Amino acid sequence: MLITSESLKQDIEKLSEEQLQRVAEFVAFLRFQAQRRHVEIDPDLLAPLATEFAEEDRALAESGMDDYAELLLKEEHQ
Repeated sequence: MLITSESLKQDIEKLSEEQLQRVAEFVAFLRFQAQRRHVEIDPDLLAPLATEFAEEDRALAESGMDDYAELLLKEEHQ
């Protein structure tokens, strides 16, 4: 079934206000979806971020291990 913009416009003119609102929301969704697909992420920009987050994660894990070891010792002595 071939749909032309003219036939689509004619169909839209026959819609109720509520239906028009739903069409408008769908069109907004299609535009949003199209924009999302065009966003390209440069892997070269992600590598430094991954390294930075890995270092932060490692530091947090190490600081958390000290607390964990203390809790284990306290638990043993109870």
